[in-house]
Amino acid sequence: MEFTAKYRHADMSARKLRVVADLVRGKHVNDALQVLRVTNKRASYMIDKVLRSAVANADESLEADMDNLRVKEVRVDSGPYRVKWRPRSRGRATPIRARTSHINIVLDDGK
Repeated sequence: MEFTAKYRHADMSARKLRVVADLVRGKHVNDALQVLRVTNKRASYMIDKVLRSAVANADESLEADMDNLRVKEVRVDSGPYRVKWRPRSRGRATPIRARTSHINIVLDDGK
């Protein structure tokens, strides 16, 4: 059975999040949480938050086998970006794109 969790509009670019997402893809849930705990990146906190939410969703289900939970899929997509303006010389301005992401995690218990 599959269990999902989502984190939409995360304040980090998808490129930075995908580096950490690749570390946990396909691992057992306990191993993935250990890896995220020792990873020294800000993205690991965000992915850890979504992974714990997916585990809690699985725990609520009566049919879930909590001992065999694996990270089946971690998908990080780019979300909308906010535009801020930076002043430049001679009265001009240039845009700064503050990028956001959507994180989707799917767990599977092998049933």
